Amino acid sequence: MTVYNFSAGPAVMPKPVIDQIQREMPSFNDSGMSILEISHRSTLFENVLNDAKQNIKDLMHVPDNYHILFCQGGGTGQFAAVPLNLANHREKIAFLDSGHWNKKAYQEAEQLGYGIDIIKDDGQLPYPSDNFDENLYDYLHVTINNTIEGSTYHPNHLPNVKDIPLVGDMSSNFMAESYDVNDFGLIFAGAQKNLAPAGLTIVIVRDDLIDPAKHIPTILNYEAYAKKNSMFNTPPVFPIYAAKLTTQWLLDNGGIAEMEKRDIQKSSMLYDYLDQSSLFHNNVKKDERSYTNIVFTTNDDDLDAQFVDFAAEHDLISLKGHRSIGGLRASLYNAMPVEGVEKLIDVLTKFEQTRG
Repeated sequence: MTVYNFSAGPAVMPKPVIDQIQREMPSFNDSGMSILEISHRSTLFENVLNDAKQNIKDLMHVPDNYHILFCQGGGTGQFAAVPLNLANHREKIAFLDSGHWNKKAYQEAEQLGYGIDIIKDDGQLPYPSDNFDENLYDYLHVTINNTIEGSTYHPNHLPNVKDIPLVGDMSSNFMAESYDVNDFGLIFAGAQKNLAPAGLTIVIVRDDLIDPAKHIPTILNYEAYAKKNSMFNTPPVFPIYAAKLTTQWLLDNGGIAEMEKRDIQKSSMLYDYLDQSSLFHNNVKKDERSYTNIVFTTNDDDLDAQFVDFAAEHDLISLKGHRSIGGLRASLYNAMPVEGVEKLIDVLTKFEQTRG
């Protein structure tokens, strides 16, 4: 039986990676110890961490003046870490209010005492206006891919800021599209959506933004991570190991450019079906549609719930939309094969024919 997991996170991982973890679990690198029990101070793990870092650098073409950090606390932890590290001059931050997770980010910054300005645009993704004064802010925060709402700032539609850093929460389309790291002062991504199991957060931060201010709690201080190669305390060993395997899988399969091509193919298949369906609907503007998180609905809560059950009977799981907006959602991360999307479209068609 093949089960296709459309969860937004923790999410599907590449089958070759799962198979390799299974093979290596009893004795990692012929050490006689599992990856679950090796010391983070051992050469065995130091090699894993450095390989994972190099793979990320190679895949994303990370310039030499950026640090790659392996943190804990998820994206939510970075909602506090980013302002504590970056908003130490003007102590004011601009946020593009694109959805649920951006709201969480500015609420956290406000709770920490920072000044915030929220840029809204009803009905579409917001952008800074022509009279946006960059001199007022330490940085502009943008949620690159809105996991819940199904919208994305694609690489050719990023906000244009020059005099302040652009901070990108890239949690749900990390390594799914070809972004230029140079466009950002900082990128962060929770790994559990498109890279590794929960417990790891990747931070890519420009050197000049690492502030040696001493008031930052050490667990959130980028300087501490950079100085100690992300090992000032015990890092999340297993998720870093899994990230190393996944990034190697990406390199072996054509890198991010190839993943983007596949993700466009998979999402286009599903969007094409939804656009012609008389029962299921996607309401996101076409040029803002996410490649990784496709939201849709029948506009009837009971019928949506019936489809979730119908899909589960056909071995398609985790298609229920986020509790904040309801509806349905299919997450098509890098590890989701085309066959999974084909089966989803087949099941959607059968449901529409029998219940529509």
